[in-house]
Amino acid sequence: MKKNLVIVESPAKAKTIEKFLGKDFKVLSSYGHVRDLKKTKFSIDVDNHFAPTYIVPTDKKKVVNELKLAAEEANMVWLASDEDREGEAIAWHLYEVLKLCPERTKRIVFHEITKPAILKAIETPRDIDIDLVNAQQARRVLDRIVGFELSPVLWKKVKHSLSAGRVQSVAVRLIAEREKEIQAFNSEASYRVSAIFTVPGSKGKTVELKTELTRRFKSKEEARRFLESCQSASFTIEDIATRPLTKSAAAPFTTSTLQQEAARKLNYTVSQTMMAAQRLYESGKITYMRTDSVNLSDLAIQGCKEVITKQIGEEYLKSRQYTTKTKGAQEAHEAIRPTSMDVRTIETSQGSHVEAKLYDLIWKRTIASQMADAKLEKTTITIGLDNTNEKFAATGEVIKFDGFLHVYKESHDDDDDEPENEGKLLPPVEKGQMLEQREVSAVERFTQRPPRYTEASLVRKMEELGIGRPSTYAPTISTIQQRKYIEKNDREGTERSYNVLLLKDGKIADTIKKEIVGTEKSKLFPTDIGLVTNRFLTEYFPNILDFNFTASVEKEFDEIAEGAREWPGLIEEFYKGFHPLVEEIMAGDSGKAGERTLGTDPVSGKELFAKIGRYGPIIQLGVTSVEEKPRFISLRKGQSIETITMEEALELFKLPRRLSDYEGKELTVNIGRYGPYAFYDGKFVALPKTCDPMVVTDSEVIEVIKAKRKSDAERTIKTFDEEPDLRILTGRFGAYITYKGANYKIPKTTVPQDLTLEGCMELIEQLKKKAAGKTTSKKTRSPKKTDS
Repeated sequence: MKKNLVIVESPAKAKTIEKFLGKDFKVLSSYGHVRDLKKTKFSIDVDNHFAPTYIVPTDKKKVVNELKLAAEEANMVWLASDEDREGEAIAWHLYEVLKLCPERTKRIVFHEITKPAILKAIETPRDIDIDLVNAQQARRVLDRIVGFELSPVLWKKVKHSLSAGRVQSVAVRLIAEREKEIQAFNSEASYRVSAIFTVPGSKGKTVELKTELTRRFKSKEEARRFLESCQSASFTIEDIATRPLTKSAAAPFTTSTLQQEAARKLNYTVSQTMMAAQRLYESGKITYMRTDSVNLSDLAIQGCKEVITKQIGEEYLKSRQYTTKTKGAQEAHEAIRPTSMDVRTIETSQGSHVEAKLYDLIWKRTIASQMADAKLEKTTITIGLDNTNEKFAATGEVIKFDGFLHVYKESHDDDDDEPENEGKLLPPVEKGQMLEQREVSAVERFTQRPPRYTEASLVRKMEELGIGRPSTYAPTISTIQQRKYIEKNDREGTERSYNVLLLKDGKIADTIKKEIVGTEKSKLFPTDIGLVTNRFLTEYFPNILDFNFTASVEKEFDEIAEGAREWPGLIEEFYKGFHPLVEEIMAGDSGKAGERTLGTDPVSGKELFAKIGRYGPIIQLGVTSVEEKPRFISLRKGQSIETITMEEALELFKLPRRLSDYEGKELTVNIGRYGPYAFYDGKFVALPKTCDPMVVTDSEVIEVIKAKRKSDAERTIKTFDEEPDLRILTGRFGAYITYKGANYKIPKTTVPQDLTLEGCMELIEQLKKKAAGKTTSKKTRSPKKTDS
């Protein structure tokens, strides 16, 4: 019997901790929460101060029983779940479910899984912090109320099976509103003027000096007049200004900044980043990965100091402590950093390539945060014309001392303005020097629409607005993608023409060029369902979708965590305004949300609607009546009920499109729930996703049908003329019988080729009886499961 039982929430964490403790300690995992609200029931007692009703899920009962047995045998139980609110709640649930007594229970916390940290935690235990538990309970209860009350409203008003979440709905709103801004954006043209001058360089060579006019022209006429003035102008250097610049290192990583930088530098999703960080933490490589603090311990700062002075140079050292600007951040926590700065890299044998790259990023960022500022020199050359007041300018930067840039340079989102002249060297020139013009160009440029969000920029925006906390960013973004409110896509750009005026050799050439613009990579797009749901919730539940409300709730959770507020009061205050509104909208007869009337079909005289159907966005022609049912058709990829026109919708009803007969049988193409398809000889044949049924040729479809026939023939083991619906096929998991829409696995002891039709029918009956017996057995046992 072990004297001490340590309970953590993950087996990987248990395995690492067990190495640091002696033979008197046994470390077990709870595999996350051992108790939660029931998934299919409300589980909140509104009349009893919103008390939650917790249950031990069926899949956790075995774990709970094992933990109970181990706890009864131990002299002391150490609850060692994570140090955040979720971890505190796990510890509290364990205490309650295992019926632990306070004299034999201790709570320990640590922000890194190293031997010194674990031993120190054992030496300094504390009680469960019920304020942190209450903050987690408040979040859980509020989110359950919003989810369970809003979801039925969405089923009735938008589409069945939808679900709503407090933070998720606000994240969808951010993406939906950005899409509206993009759709409403009108690009404005202007002319950017640049000039290339030649100046004497070193060793008698001529070098180029590239410059840009300090303002842009709004019209082609203005740009042309300026180029005409340049034909006879003299160009002189009027000023050379040099000033020093200092760049400081970014703070060590928080959860948010790690997610953003991993997305930019490593192209990781936020979920991928958090899973890799979790594994690094549990294996003792980095500190706790859910934090909004940029604080570093004295031990970490000393470790950085030793690495920098020994490996890089003492002149690169500048020890400093950062202050967290995020409201509600806990300075007692630390930034995300390596547990030992001496460990430069981790071997792939100790983790995956994903973890190794993430560790490298964390190490560099931590080291850079304790390094000296980079020293740069910025030079601006101003060039004047003798016949106008316009000025050209050339700017360059030279790094005099690289400082932290020796190790790490922070990346930026594509919507940030990164300096174009960084590292650009300028040729040696003097004030008053005359310049020889090589060419002057005026290029038509366009204002850029707001950028769509990436996962990284969405995290940054949520943090900026105070929406959610470090532990919620990744699950929020994953959830709204899983629920099909948003999609992460790449999209090809479109071709655009632009005008170029070029002054060279005294003549002005006027040309039209083409470019591809609007290419998107890994951007977040709202789906039609996301747009309709967002519009409905914004109209009828403006408080829930209000950014300030969501941020203020987070502050109130912080107050509960600090013991400054009781959580039932917060929930009651919200519920009093929210619940009556839900009842009012459910009782109302406002019809389905998101339905757009496109117009009247000139041929049939029937009304045309764009709406959300059972399986997604559709077009409806006509209304339901006793005499006639309306026609429905799905939208094609890239179309939206928000923007589709009547003409585009009517085109869809030209489907199914009949092609030439093939082998004497009718051949048609159409688009359905799962994409484009052909219908031939009573069978559906899937077409490539990129295929457009409106333009696909007969030969292209016939090739797909032939390929399908060949594939089916290779899969077919045996058929029976007297029973065409029954076939013996080979599949991924072996041979099976397919008959009237159902599949039946053939036992390994049976040779498929030897089966007769009678043998197949007997086998089907045997398998049916066996399946029916299993169902009956489950029904008989089910009451025992619900009793506990």
